[in-house]
Amino acid sequence: MSEHSAQERTEQATPKRQQEARERGQVPRSRELTTMAVLLISAAGLMFLGDDIVRQNLRTMELSFTVPRAELMDSATMLLKLQQAIFESVGALMPFFLVVVAAALFAPMALSGWTFSTKALSFKWDKLDPIKGIGRIFAVRGLVELVKALAKFCLVLAVAILMLMGNAESLLGLGAEDIIPAIADAGTLLLNTFLILSAAMIVIAAIDVPFQIWDHNKQLRMTRQEIKDEFRQTDGSPEMKRRIREIQYEQSRRRMMDAVPKADVVITNPTHYAVALRYDQARMSAPVVVAKGSDLVAMEIRNVALRHKVPILSAPPLARAIFYSTRLDQEIPSGLFLAVAQILAYAYQLRRKPRRGAGAHKEFNDLPIPDELRRDE
Repeated sequence: MSEHSAQERTEQATPKRQQEARERGQVPRSRELTTMAVLLISAAGLMFLGDDIVRQNLRTMELSFTVPRAELMDSATMLLKLQQAIFESVGALMPFFLVVVAAALFAPMALSGWTFSTKALSFKWDKLDPIKGIGRIFAVRGLVELVKALAKFCLVLAVAILMLMGNAESLLGLGAEDIIPAIADAGTLLLNTFLILSAAMIVIAAIDVPFQIWDHNKQLRMTRQEIKDEFRQTDGSPEMKRRIREIQYEQSRRRMMDAVPKADVVITNPTHYAVALRYDQARMSAPVVVAKGSDLVAMEIRNVALRHKVPILSAPPLARAIFYSTRLDQEIPSGLFLAVAQILAYAYQLRRKPRRGAGAHKEFNDLPIPDELRRDE
């Protein structure tokens, strides 16, 4: 593989890279989605709340313009009237404002969820670089933004022309109506036009959202070397992992050797394998392997057993069967119960009546071991 191809950003971003980008505030955002949501919610809010808003403002205007002469000449009273009119107008518009603000806040969350990053608020000097600024203008992203702006203009213009052509008679008929019905009909036409023009933004948002997701994923793409480096940083270098395995093995071996003096018997091959068993009738349902090993580890198990006067019995077939079928701190298979029982019975006799030393006992070669558990040298 050439060096050039190795440095191409062809790999998808890892979860760690995506999380770091999210912490920097770099998430997919679509301004068109937010604009569409705000416009549609505003149009819907005006349609449902418009009557109440108009009635409340008309009442406020009526009270403001019907002021007695005595109050009109009193500046303090007029100030109170102004405050009352402001509070009433704001109170009438507050539900609509809350709905619009909620749309502006929650619309971006539909694309990438809630995120807040102080890093995104930090000042960046490279944003002041005029050369980079010109590069951003003529980049693919700048071209896409230009195309979107032209598309929005053309789409809104086309929908507005169609609305004017479709409502031409209604618009011309407003001049023949009385003032109050004309205002009501004009308001209805304006609201319907606003709602349809806002709905036209769905087309732009439906195109922009997939593009923003694709562009965000493209910006986060990684080279294969970056993935390898991240893997080393996350999971550690091979040398470090090997050292950790060595430490874990050493700790496990030390714990295993500490358990050998508590064993009831050590079964050997006699030189290649050694398995230490412990059986407590009150606490265990079957004998448990407390230590096992081969070659040098087997020799160390035998030496520890000799120092602590743990019986060492030579039973090559049984030692191999236990070594390959049973993990450390695990009970032996049921198929070996009878063979191990004979070994333990002999070991208990040795503990009660010591004979010639722990390592000089007879060799057990004819123990009952199932064929599926036998292991040949």
